Amino acid sequence: MNPAHMTMRHSTTIAIGMALMLAGLRASAQQEAMISQYMFNGLFLNPAYAGSHDYLSTSLLHRSQWVQVDGAPRTSLFSIDGPLMGDRMGVGFTASYDRIGISSDVDLAAHYSYHLKLNERSKLSLGLRAGVSFHSARFDDLVYWDTNDPLYQANVRNTAVGKFGFGLYWYSATSFAGLSVPTIHAADGGLVNELGSDVGNYYDQHWYLHAGKVFPLGEYLDIKPTTLIKYLPDAPVQADINCNLLYRERIWFGLGYRTGESVVGMLEYQITPQIRAGYAYDMNTSKLRTYTSGSHEVMLGIDFGRDLIKIKTPRYF
Repeated sequence: MNPAHMTMRHSTTIAIGMALMLAGLRASAQQEAMISQYMFNGLFLNPAYAGSHDYLSTSLLHRSQWVQVDGAPRTSLFSIDGPLMGDRMGVGFTASYDRIGISSDVDLAAHYSYHLKLNERSKLSLGLRAGVSFHSARFDDLVYWDTNDPLYQANVRNTAVGKFGFGLYWYSATSFAGLSVPTIHAADGGLVNELGSDVGNYYDQHWYLHAGKVFPLGEYLDIKPTTLIKYLPDAPVQADINCNLLYRERIWFGLGYRTGESVVGMLEYQITPQIRAGYAYDMNTSKLRTYTSGSHEVMLGIDFGRDLIKIKTPRYF
């Protein structure tokens, strides 16, 4: 093989490795599942979202991040929630599978919310989240130099970690605002010991502030600006800034920007009053853009309660 070609390949491998290492540091700091269609899937962010509609609602979502990059994040999510006690309470359940590199997490969580009526137009919901995460790490898939290092001698298989979180959610027919910490406490001491880490906690607190409002632009068009601000101690604040247009109460067209990372395009179609489908594409704007064609996200939502779902008042969030 041509030495120049070998040098080029070696340099490219090093560049990809460095980019992935930096991406891995970012991913480890952002352990909660990251999705672009958050404005249509509030339960993934905030337990207080449970029961905010008059009917039972389900959502299934899959995200493939940084396509063409080996070991890039892959996330699958499922949620279901609905009201109880005459809409005064809400319950929900989420399940997720998140994989990046050699590690993976299966997360199961129950959500409870209590809704306070503030006036004829709006409510304030208080939510709690309790669940368990099963963490796995396949160290035998790593390529490393010190074969005697005890850290790499045994894989981590489905180590259970209890998690607890909370949230606040204010909403009306056309507006919402929420603050949440999906994991305010994680009983991960056993996992930290198993990984041989000297860090106090494996799972960190992620603070989410999200809000949006719908404005009518005419008989057939509505506009919905939304934002999601993510705060994690010892990491830069990140914001998702989005704008979605609703045409004839059936089709959403969206465009967004995730600071320091990507530009996002979205499309959602209300197939029937009960069924909706969505797609999002993230075009990377960081240094990883040289190695990936972007990220893809697909969503399917099904709502139950035909007599309560009215097409004249479409689901805005």
